[in-house]
Amino acid sequence: MNESSKPMYERIFEALREDIIEKKYTAGDRVPSEKELGDEYNVSRITSKKALELLANEGYIIRQPGRGSFVSDQPAPQPKQQAAAGTPAQKARKEDGKLLIGLVITDFADSYGNGLIYGMEEASRHHNCYLVLRRTFGMPALEEEAIKGLLELGVDGLIIFPAQGEYFNAEILKLVINQFPFVLVDRHLKGISASSIATDNVGAAKDGTNYLFELGHKSIAFLTPPPVDTTAIEERIEGFIQAHAEKGIVVDREIWMENITSTLPKHNTEENKQEDIQKLISHLNKHPQITALFATEFNIGQIAFQAVQQMGKSVPKDYSIVCFDCPETNGRYPFTHLSQNQHEMGRVAFENVLKLWAGQSVPNKILLDASLVVSDSTGPAPS
Repeated sequence: MNESSKPMYERIFEALREDIIEKKYTAGDRVPSEKELGDEYNVSRITSKKALELLANEGYIIRQPGRGSFVSDQPAPQPKQQAAAGTPAQKARKEDGKLLIGLVITDFADSYGNGLIYGMEEASRHHNCYLVLRRTFGMPALEEEAIKGLLELGVDGLIIFPAQGEYFNAEILKLVINQFPFVLVDRHLKGISASSIATDNVGAAKDGTNYLFELGHKSIAFLTPPPVDTTAIEERIEGFIQAHAEKGIVVDREIWMENITSTLPKHNTEENKQEDIQKLISHLNKHPQITALFATEFNIGQIAFQAVQQMGKSVPKDYSIVCFDCPETNGRYPFTHLSQNQHEMGRVAFENVLKLWAGQSVPNKILLDASLVVSDSTGPAPS
């Protein structure tokens, strides 16, 4: 990677690591603080904090709250030497040509995830490789554990579907620093120089919104969990807003509902689902001008459908519903939806990891189009 294109936290990390390796700082020495590094490199304390966290995770320094960061008396192995050696499992696989690729994914179901895995598994067969999977249920701690465990197993590359959340975990930062071959799926992480493949969420959300406009809907409630800096949701919001702007329709955020939590990993219970349904019923009663609901995922589309039913209303006569992704049931789709090209996403992700392992370059960001699939959940806006 070109030095000037590296994120600043990575450049600071490498500079300090080099100083420690060359004994500019020896065991027990205090290294510059977050503030001192921020002043020296003209960066925010968040950036300098990332660099120090990486050094601590690699074992170069020990961070002591209230005192500072000090060089460890047990220096960590240099990443390049560590990567070059390889594990016995990796050496054995290189001899017979079969690579092992790890997949870290939040979860999978008929609505989303199965297609991704099918695409990856088919690509693994085609290239005479193997795929090993670990679910994280969207929890950052389990994500870190999965990445560490798969690396200890000796995988040759990783495909990572990151957990929702504002911060990416330190294990992903370490993969970047050590130039380990990995690809992010479904979203990209801000400030991370890593290859990613995802849906064109902006374009897909615009297509779904424009379809509702064509049916005469003007007051469309946008239904989503809290965005929490998750790029896929942020991009769908952006596409929804862009569609309004291009049609000259005012975006009314008062009719949005951004506090649906029962679809999030730690809140996925029947009790929370019923609570979200009641919240949505109250919201729709408060805003009678709403005629359509745009859900950021299938499970939220289901919540919307049940809320409408419990109100004694019908879909699509009283409310139209559009969502992202939808499983086929008895030969039909219950919702008009934006269908992501999961199979292709999985195939390309797998093949790009193999290219990175072979030392080839791949695009930093790949976006695939989604298809609008029209079903019975949408109809003309009521007069």
